[in-house]
Amino acid sequence: MIVHIVTIFPNSFDGYLNQSILKKAIEKKLIEIDIIDLRDYAEGKHRVVDDYPFGGEAGMVMKPEPIFRCIEKIKEKNPKAKVIFLTPDGKLYNQEIVKELSKEEEIILLCGRYKGVDERVRKSLVDMEISIGNYVVSGGELPAMIVVDSVMRMLPGALGNMESAESDSFYKGLLGAPVYTRPAEFRNMKVPSILLSGNHKEIRKWKIKESIKNTLLKRPELINEANLNDEEKKIYEDLKNEGLKKS
Repeated sequence: MIVHIVTIFPNSFDGYLNQSILKKAIEKKLIEIDIIDLRDYAEGKHRVVDDYPFGGEAGMVMKPEPIFRCIEKIKEKNPKAKVIFLTPDGKLYNQEIVKELSKEEEIILLCGRYKGVDERVRKSLVDMEISIGNYVVSGGELPAMIVVDSVMRMLPGALGNMESAESDSFYKGLLGAPVYTRPAEFRNMKVPSILLSGNHKEIRKWKIKESIKNTLLKRPELINEANLNDEEKKIYEDLKNEGLKKS
């Protein structure tokens, strides 16, 4: 998979791309990250990429010319590369979008700045708009890192064990079950005995139940959209009948 990141702050990605699982995925050639400085496509000595908005509103707007030149250059090799604009008014990013993007051969992440980009960019070039939440950050660089990291985890071979990704929160639309490690008892707090039993069938059931319980207690709005199978639906109904209590 190839990910092009169009930004006016290319150095902001240096540290993150050279650490942990993402670094290993790049070394394995599971994912290729192409950082593009938008100023390389701007004209003039000062390589200006922004200008004042028409209508007198405060702030600056990213100019269309450099963005069009940049995206069109990338698409010379792959016209089907999907262009994603990272913006607060985009579709709220979730695990379903992660799975969808992980199937793409090539994507282009456009990092906005200032008041955003000229509307003609959005209408003519952008295939999808993504928001990482109902708040505003200074630019699209942090959201781009989130997209890269989350999509990378879905690529076969990136984690070594796909079961690790499948047990993450939101993989099926639910929050994850609680997790524990050694020691089995710490400051009079004990690991649930079922996890020490070695009974994998019962452990699996416990994890499903705790995942659903966790979701109902913390993010109940997720349940209606979760992809529950028959077993999970029964556990969900049993939990509702029992009444929820925090562990």
